[in-house]
Amino acid sequence: MSGLERLLTDVRACTLCQADLPLGPRPVLRASTTARLLIVGQAPGTRVHESGIPWNDSSGIRLRHWLGIDRDHFYDESRIAIVPMGFCYPGRGSSGDLPPRPECARTWHPKLMPLLTGVRLTLLIGHYAQAHFLGPKRMRTLTETVLHAESYLPRFLPLPHPSPRNLLWIKSNPWFEEDIIPLLRRVVGEALDPQAD
Repeated sequence: MSGLERLLTDVRACTLCQADLPLGPRPVLRASTTARLLIVGQAPGTRVHESGIPWNDSSGIRLRHWLGIDRDHFYDESRIAIVPMGFCYPGRGSSGDLPPRPECARTWHPKLMPLLTGVRLTLLIGHYAQAHFLGPKRMRTLTETVLHAESYLPRFLPLPHPSPRNLLWIKSNPWFEEDIIPLLRRVVGEALDPQAD
């Protein structure tokens, strides 16, 4: 068993914030040392918690459409790692799901990220991932950060969350589908290209 495999076993057995999780702990993530693309989102929703499969909901359907990748390729763990900011469903607040629990990124990311040695591109989906990975380099708002997505390449590409709740944002910012989606598909294709190995 590799170091990453042992670590993933530990992560999936984590009960660090069990008392604060309404549905109990069920860490959901995927990773391998050969993954070329890393997707960092927020935290699982209830459907993902039930299935144990990341992005197994309407947000995942939209994300795969944005990427131009079918379901089989999306879940090819040898090529795509999925490590969210929070690994368990955090519960529901007044306007949607609660923010990711901070314990996950604080406890596990520093151990996981150095082992993902094959990653060429990291997609930062939503405010929490962008705040964590970009820090002071992100813009004043998520909209500005995504608008300037190209400036974070080749390491990162910030995106809005593909949740149905963001449909109004997408309609209000037509440049996202006109400019950022083609950029996203190009750089993801380059990152996953086996010829570039």
